[in-house]
Amino acid sequence: MMDRRSLLVAGGASLALASLGLPAGAQAAAGLRFSPPSPFSFERLVALSKSLAAKPRVPDASLPADVLQRIDYDAQGKIRFDTRNALFRDGPGAFPVTFFHLGRLAPVPVHMYLLEDARGDGFAREILYDPALFTMPADSPARQLPAGAGFAGFRLQESRLGDQAGRPWQDNDWVAFQGASYFRAIGELYQYGLSARGIALDAAVPDRPEEFPDFTRFYFEPPTAGSDGMTVYALLEGPSITGAYKFLLRRGKGVLMDVECRLFLRRDVERFGLAPLTSMYWYSETAKPTGIDWRPEVHDSDGLAMWNGAGERIWRPLNNPTQTRASTFTDNSPKGFGLLQRDRSFDHYQDGVQYEKRPSLWVEPLGAWGEGEVQLIEIATDDEIHDNVLACWVPKAPASAGSSVTLKYRLHWSAVEPFPSPLARCIATRMGRGGQPGRPRPAGVRKFMVEFIGKPLESLPSGVKPELVLTAARGKFSYVFAEAVPNGVAGHWRAQFDFTPEGGEAVDMRLFLKNGEQTLSETWLYQFQPG
Repeated sequence: MMDRRSLLVAGGASLALASLGLPAGAQAAAGLRFSPPSPFSFERLVALSKSLAAKPRVPDASLPADVLQRIDYDAQGKIRFDTRNALFRDGPGAFPVTFFHLGRLAPVPVHMYLLEDARGDGFAREILYDPALFTMPADSPARQLPAGAGFAGFRLQESRLGDQAGRPWQDNDWVAFQGASYFRAIGELYQYGLSARGIALDAAVPDRPEEFPDFTRFYFEPPTAGSDGMTVYALLEGPSITGAYKFLLRRGKGVLMDVECRLFLRRDVERFGLAPLTSMYWYSETAKPTGIDWRPEVHDSDGLAMWNGAGERIWRPLNNPTQTRASTFTDNSPKGFGLLQRDRSFDHYQDGVQYEKRPSLWVEPLGAWGEGEVQLIEIATDDEIHDNVLACWVPKAPASAGSSVTLKYRLHWSAVEPFPSPLARCIATRMGRGGQPGRPRPAGVRKFMVEFIGKPLESLPSGVKPELVLTAARGKFSYVFAEAVPNGVAGHWRAQFDFTPEGGEAVDMRLFLKNGEQTLSETWLYQFQPG
């Protein structure tokens, strides 16, 4: 389980660039210094990754560990990148790049490179770390780091060509990469929330620690005039894996990321999580113990949505379990999956951090992924500072030492899923005591109220109620019916039923609504833990 504070904490001689064909004005003025050039292409990066995988990883131990330890959370918060030194501050393109400083919470040095082109050949120059690129107190321990130490990550700032009065680029960013292989983006509601990762290795595997590989290099391709984004390349390194990544990052109404990765296994991995998404779910309207907190709900995401290879639309509300659980959803070439924030009402959160504006994140496979599973890992938490939910794709083929994987996908950071189903969506799952008001309540029976809304329910003939199709591996359903939610909203219905479990083990339930042979809603799945 990752502490969210560790992801994004608050917070040589100068070389001519014109000689390699890139206009020197903007970069020379920015105060950045660069290394001599070295050849670069994505295929060279892939070859480097493959060669590194043939030998054990050697962690970078060049920096003084005692200095990094003294750059604690408070010291880190006093260090700010001076935006006058931003890469691409005056172009080319619209989006300046700023950098995060190293410290106790982000101690792995990440090296940044500017790509250039001369006579059709690609070159990379390292952007050299210098404390003068940052504003910091005179007594900051960061001043003791050596020149060229590297950075902790980077951000893409909002457009320098946009509304500078309402959203100045110096104070607003839309993508951030920091910490292991974590990265985040805002949606159209201008809020950060959940994170994506380059890879997830052995998450929640018994008697085996999770591995967190690092992005150790980033390469920035200068954007062309009028571009809505930027291309960034990355090198991934970990004890069990290496990888070369290409990110096409685009800023529109929300954020789109096209990701291509080529991965090489150094050793066997039991749970090989591709296109992983990481979020926080503490509690919602589904199950809230009395007095847990003053807010009605606290979460960055409230459910896992899936569009499987057979075309079925599935909604799985998230849980905060009493112990770590892994749920698997077998599939063949899925059409997509994502961790979504469907509840957009401020009144349901009552918090100034604006949980109701957190982005949803959808994974769209580019090409056929073959056989495998969408896996959902849920970890117990008692606070909102922990990212305790992981969703990822796990291929059926074993992840064994010496093997390689190529994967392409698109990430949609938005307010809603990018490919909405024509079926009614599930928007709430509520639980309470079973039985009927005014009568003795049966022990151990739970009542469920599952809300759906959508056009198929809105167009039901007058007097017709949808039929509930309910299944569970064990246990009994009773008191089953559907009713329109009495709020005057067309197409807003709730399915109500009581469930009597058998035994004390968690049980998966399944529900959808239909009218005759017509399916009206997506499929609701829920993992219920008795007790």
